[in-house]
Amino acid sequence: MDVTALAELEAIRRLKAHYFRFLDGKRWQEWGSLFTEDAVLDTTDDAPEVVRGREAIVKVVSQAIGEALTIHHGHMPEIDLAGPGRATGIWAMEDTLEYPGDPPALVIRGRGHYFEEYVKGADGRWRIQTLRLRRIWLEHNGVRVIPKPGEPPRRF
Repeated sequence: MDVTALAELEAIRRLKAHYFRFLDGKRWQEWGSLFTEDAVLDTTDDAPEVVRGREAIVKVVSQAIGEALTIHHGHMPEIDLAGPGRATGIWAMEDTLEYPGDPPALVIRGRGHYFEEYVKGADGRWRIQTLRLRRIWLEHNGVRVIPKPGEPPRRF
């Protein structure tokens, strides 16, 4: 692999690092800038519909998270350059969301994988074009939601 390809892979890893930090920091404008204008967000394991467009993604996610304390981690990236200015990635993930209250109104803990497609813009920056979150494990207040009790873990 040449130095240029390695630099592109590192740029995508940094993009995803910014994704997690801006999301947890509720830095919505900066977080939104990580997506293409026509981005698609599929978190149907958590929400009823697929969201289309950068502005709609920021609106839906910022409202869903609200004032919750969130911690998102991404691990073990599998990134492939798919052609000039195009790439795909899979990230193992883990998140915790704690909604305000005493005790917390809701605590969500999850594990799964992000499946993503990236595009390099005319400005030279990589952005997320599609993001699909598939959960392997999801708990609400300590009660398993995915997989349902008695079901085997999901396979992708």
